[in-house]
Parts: sequence; structure tokens; C-alpha cells
Amino acid sequence: MLEQIQVFVVTFSSILWEAMPFIVLGAVIAGILEELLPQQLIGKILPRYVLPAVMIGGVLGLIFPMCECGIVVVMRRLLRKGLPLSSCIAYMLAGPIVNVIVLLSTYIAFGGLGDQQDPARDATMKQAALEMTLLRAGLGFAVAVITGLVVHALQRKMGTERLVVEVARPRTADPESQDGEESQASQQPKKSFMQRLNNISETALHDFVDITVFLILGAILAALAKLWIGPDQITTLSQEQPYLAIPAMMLLAIVMSLCSEADAFVAASFSEMTVSAKLAFLVLGPMLDLKLLLMFTRVFRSRLILAIVICTIIQVFAYTMLVHRFYDAPVSVGNIPTATTPPPATTPQ
Repeated sequence: MLEQIQVFVVTFSSILWEAMPFIVLGAVIAGILEELLPQQLIGKILPRYVLPAVMIGGVLGLIFPMCECGIVVVMRRLLRKGLPLSSCIAYMLAGPIVNVIVLLSTYIAFGGLGDQQDPARDATMKQAALEMTLLRAGLGFAVAVITGLVVHALQRKMGTERLVVEVARPRTADPESQDGEESQASQQPKKSFMQRLNNISETALHDFVDITVFLILGAILAALAKLWIGPDQITTLSQEQPYLAIPAMMLLAIVMSLCSEADAFVAASFSEMTVSAKLAFLVLGPMLDLKLLLMFTRVFRSRLILAIVICTIIQVFAYTMLVHRFYDAPVSVGNIPTATTPPPATTPQ
């Protein structure tokens, strides 16, 4: 019993303190966006057609590189500023994967630093790391864009009010009223630096408190779930039932609730896993876990959350099964070479 309590405390505190810096950063960025980003600017920048707009949302993480913990706060403010719901969904799902920091950590975790003492092994490891990084980014982008398009169709059918909570709903206004607001704003005296700083602080504090409550609840659930589901059980299952490795790793990703900037090193530690199973862990984790599900409730209504969950799970499972079918052998895990390339002969120690 004492050991289980210790595991719970360690898991809960690690999730909480790992996510907290990104929640703070996301709240600060959200406050800056609320105060300094004109609402009309988004409408002028985004394309009118849905697909290009959703695809832009899918690569928005390259501009605002956030992990999944902080991206919900930023996404909610962008939604209120007028970014289309479909683009916001694509950014929320792809942003924690398609950003420089996460892609670099994935490359390093899967052997991107290579082996300087063995040129042949060095090239093999770097190629395997690059393939894993590109597969993760490609699958994450595809899942985000398709889900964004599904949400767009759902929004046209049901309306924004039935999908998004009121506090996150975009401010709608006709062009004439927007012109009036712009002219009225131009006549008002400009805010001083301290006034803007005060507004940013108030918005950031409000968002921080609002989201942190659900982060704590999600961390508690993840810590409780981890008491019954551990990596050893997943590894044993994958060895005995290889075709269950993908759903098993998807379940583990949801339960462990890892930060997207560190999950690649955890996935790389599963030396017996195939590429497809590790990809399922790396793609689904930043999009859907226990803490995110509770944080979603501060932005989306239950029917939209259900749609996001179904779309992401089905797509990740289907895409990784295709990888399992057509991507013949597992890539290297850390310092382990690919199965298609035998390791150099070494003398036993």
C-alpha cells in the first residue's frame, strides 16, 4: 500500500510540474494575443477556402511552439479572436507534434546523434531517426487536418453554439459593425504600456487558474490509472500478441499523459516495439490523454469532444496499421540498429 501511494505521488507530481511551465507560458501568450492581436487581422490573413485554412492551422505550431499542456489556452484565445474552429482544432492537435522543439527531441531520442566511432552505424542510426521524425510529423499533420475538416462539417450542420462553450466562442459581428468598432477604436486614446501590461496579466491569470484546475484533476486520474497499467504489461502484451501492440501503446499514451517534448525518449525505451506501435504512442499522446480530456471541457461541449476523440483514435489506429503493413521493419530505438540492417560483428564481452 505504501509503495502504491509513493507511485501515485511521484506520478502526480511529475505530470503536474512537467506541465506547469507550459501552462504558464501558454497563459502569457494567450494574454498577449488577447490584448495585441486585432480580431480583424485573422480574417484578412487566412484563406477563404477551408482546406488551406485548416492546413495552415496544422503548421501553426512552427510559429507558436507549444506542448499540449499550454496549447489549449492559446487555442482558446485564438478561437475567441476569430480563428475558425476547424483551424483551431488542427493547431491544437498538430501543434504539440509539428514544432521544432518536439521534432528535434524525437530525432535525438531515436539515435539522431549517431555513433561517431562507427561511420556505417552512424549513418544507419541517423537515417532511422530521420525516418521516425518524419513519420511522426506526417501522421500528426494528417490526423489534425482530417479531424479539422470533420469538425468543419460538424460545425456547418450543428452550429458553433452547440459545439463550443460560451467563454471560448468567437466574437461574431457583421462587417458594418466591425468597421464601426475600428473607427471607434481609432478615436480612443492609445493605452499606455502599464495598462496593456495590466490587461495581459489579468487575462493570463484568469486562463491559468481556469485551466490549472482541470490539469490537476487530469493528473490525479492519470496517476491512479498508472497504478494498474504499467509499461511492463504493455511490453509483455506486445511480445505475446504483436497485433495488439498498437492499441496497447495508444492506451498507454492516454494513461501516461506525458509532455510531447519528452515522450519520444519514453517511446525509444521500448526496444521490443515495432515502428508502428511507437508511432501510435507518439502521435496519439500529444493529441489525447486524461489531462487533455478534462482541459477540453473548458473549451468544447461534450459532442465536439466525442467527435475529436473518435476521429483521432480511428485515424491513429488506421495510419499506424498502414505503417505496420507497408513499412517493413522496425527502425532503431536509441542505439539499437534497424532490423533490416544487421549490426556490425562484435566480439562477445
